[in-house]
Amino acid sequence: MREADGSAWREQRARAIAHHAAADQQRRLAESGQARAVVAEFAREARARGLRVTALRASSFSGRGSYRTGLRGWYVHPNRLLAVDVGGRFYLLGVPASLRSRFTGVHVGPQDPKLVVGEGGRDGESIPLRTLLRMRLDAGDDWP
Repeated sequence: MREADGSAWREQRARAIAHHAAADQQRRLAESGQARAVVAEFAREARARGLRVTALRASSFSGRGSYRTGLRGWYVHPNRLLAVDVGGRFYLLGVPASLRSRFTGVHVGPQDPKLVVGEGGRDGESIPLRTLLRMRLDAGDDWP
């Protein structure tokens, strides 16, 4: 292979990689926008149904502690690690363990939800976001 041919191939390959990365980023942004709309609709419906709002607590990754967050909303997964606040934002409530945080609480920022919760995890642990939120709404205040 001549030097010019190798250089042209590398440039073409770099363009293809950049194109695929841009397309993947667009797909993720579109999915995230759809998922945020699903979460916002859940919050509207939860308020309309009068679901009890609770103070949301974060749990340590080790499972040995929980911490105040200053957030209010609804847990949407039985393990209480996923929640939606009253403003319709999605949260992952797992945090590193911290003695200080037991007294001061923790700051947990909203996350971009995915249309499939647990995607890429162990088999049987993924569920469409819309299905999970519908189950939560249907359970009412009897949610675990």
